[in-house]
Amino acid sequence: MPSNHFSDISLAGSVTVVPEKIRSIEADTDLFGGNVRQIERLKKTLGLNERRIAEASVTALDLSQQAAESLLASQSLSAEALDGILFVTQTPDHSQPSNASLMHRKLGCASHCAALDVNLGCSGYVYALWLAFSLIANGSSSKILVCAGDTLSRMVHPKDRSVAALFGDAGSATLIEKRAGAGPSWFRLGSDGSGSEALIVPAGGARMPLSAETSVEQSDAEGNIRCLENLHMQGSEVFNFSIEVVPREIEALLAEANCPIDSVDFFVLHQANRYIVHSIGKRLKVDLKRCPIASFEAFGNVSSASIPGALAYELSECLLGAERQRLLLSGFGVGLSWASCLLDIEGMQSLRWELYSGGGVK
Repeated sequence: MPSNHFSDISLAGSVTVVPEKIRSIEADTDLFGGNVRQIERLKKTLGLNERRIAEASVTALDLSQQAAESLLASQSLSAEALDGILFVTQTPDHSQPSNASLMHRKLGCASHCAALDVNLGCSGYVYALWLAFSLIANGSSSKILVCAGDTLSRMVHPKDRSVAALFGDAGSATLIEKRAGAGPSWFRLGSDGSGSEALIVPAGGARMPLSAETSVEQSDAEGNIRCLENLHMQGSEVFNFSIEVVPREIEALLAEANCPIDSVDFFVLHQANRYIVHSIGKRLKVDLKRCPIASFEAFGNVSSASIPGALAYELSECLLGAERQRLLLSGFGVGLSWASCLLDIEGMQSLRWELYSGGGVK
């Protein structure tokens, strides 16, 4: 399992962009058979409140492009100064070329700027940070743009109660740069391919191309309706994986970094839902006030953009302050995969979330 220690590398800033369109949990009353009590129970337990939904013509690339342009402007940085673009997404514009290549063109990056996609979801943001830190540490780069975004709302069937009310859409951009005195930072990553079917979209790839058969709707034993082109989630397996593997991996990372758990200011976990985040926090025996969850209640589960979204939505005031903050970031999900990092944040120049304006797409 990869485990890495870095220094003199920092997060300079991050911007998350969400669509204007809001869909509240009350709008999904029909999904739960009009059972108001069940909806209230889900709001209380899972934190379901509302989610942001992109229009059909808007992609993760569009949302992340606005985030990138806004971030670069706030840093007074030209796109030509970037040495690399890493784009984390499971909903790219095309199977090829990569979203990173398209972003390279849209921003007007120099030809020396490398560009590649990371096909991961909820763990992907921390995986991409690890790649960015590694590229900078080996001396090949000094500034890397990490984009992370998904429009998973259009991958779920609207009558699939197991996932339909969970997923929203968002895009983000984070600047990683070499900076003397920054750090230290620690990473720990892992995967378990034996659980790969716990979160899967069966059709649409080379193994099972789209066809008339893959679009046929089917109902499972719980009454969830979906077709092979939709996201399938085995909820109990994902939950068990989350609360068993993630706390153990976080504790192992803290042990490797010789970092007492009480010295971590915030545990910024993938915003899967309130119950999972709080369950992990309780297993770690930390004050749940140190485990942000409000961005899930405002945006929904936005997959690869959930951690930068949580940073921007809840922690911008303290992270843009003068004092150093120690953060534990942890993403986990499709694959099954997980990735955690321990970062000291200081001197961050920009951190915010914005509504998608619909402009600037080139």
